[in-house]
Amino acid sequence: MKLNELRDNAGATKKRMRVGRGPGSGKGKTAGRGIKGQKSRSGVALNAYEGGQMPLYMRLPKRGFNKPNRKQFAVVNLGILQKFIDAKKLDAKKPITEAALVEAGLVRRKLDGVRILAKGDFSAKVKIEVTGASRAAIDAVEKAGGSLTTAAAPAAE
Repeated sequence: MKLNELRDNAGATKKRMRVGRGPGSGKGKTAGRGIKGQKSRSGVALNAYEGGQMPLYMRLPKRGFNKPNRKQFAVVNLGILQKFIDAKKLDAKKPITEAALVEAGLVRRKLDGVRILAKGDFSAKVKIEVTGASRAAIDAVEKAGGSLTTAAAPAAE
């Protein structure tokens, strides 16, 4: 098989309908828009308009609040961290920092920092330096003989 021999399956592609191209095309004259009225004209936005009635999205009650300056952390579970240490993708002898986690591919990007959570088993004796961690994660790391320091005070889970 050569590149110049590649073809789509028969019937896989269909040419687009060119509207308003004469009566023989089947979509000539009014181009399928009917006769007169707002919807037959160009430059019309009828998305939520209900003929002067209060639109549905305005009638329904609004709840909640989205905090504009909310911090978003990259979350790492201890079980995954242990897997990366076992696979030698993270060096347990050196301190594990946020930069090391990104370099190892454990987190894609730091966002507002990295937060460690206690899900999974952890047994490595390592020094971890991150932005935040749950109380349970700190206890699990210290129980394994390591230390976990955070930039922020540990928040309750």
